[in-house]
Amino acid sequence: MPECSKQNRGQNRLSRNVAADSRERVRQARRDSAEKEKRTGFGAWFAHGATRVSETLGSVWAFVVALLIIIAWATSGPIFGFSDTWQLVINTSTTIVTFLMVFVIQNTQNRDAKATQIKLDELIRAVRDARNQFIGEESEDEEELERDREELERDKEAIEQARGDPEDLTQEEGGSR
Repeated sequence: MPECSKQNRGQNRLSRNVAADSRERVRQARRDSAEKEKRTGFGAWFAHGATRVSETLGSVWAFVVALLIIIAWATSGPIFGFSDTWQLVINTSTTIVTFLMVFVIQNTQNRDAKATQIKLDELIRAVRDARNQFIGEESEDEEELERDREELERDKEAIEQARGDPEDLTQEEGGSR
């Protein structure tokens, strides 16, 4: 019993050390991010603005406002005689909004993907049996990604074969259900 207790204390100490190390890396990443934002004023401003715009325009109220604008435009058609200028207003407006939103959405998605990748990398580091070779995998070319995927599939099949199918084991033993 005392031996188990020593082992548990050792594991708890290791877990606390890993957690403390992880927290320190997160703090350092935040400090680095804050430093980077200070150095790139426009980039930081744009990132903050892109996030706010994405959150706002992704809401139900933004959809309702857009729908009301389209209804107002459509109902004004008879007033303007469905002229070319009347059509040009909605075409130009939607084109400009779409063009700008592409950049806003792409910026937000890129930052989200980077944050997710950092979190996944941290999980790989934290899991004892995980293979660290996959950290930074997102920067590999397609051929390397495909080779790694095939390697993982082979490993998965090998593990499944090593475990064996419980039904096969009962048949081998001559037992029946």
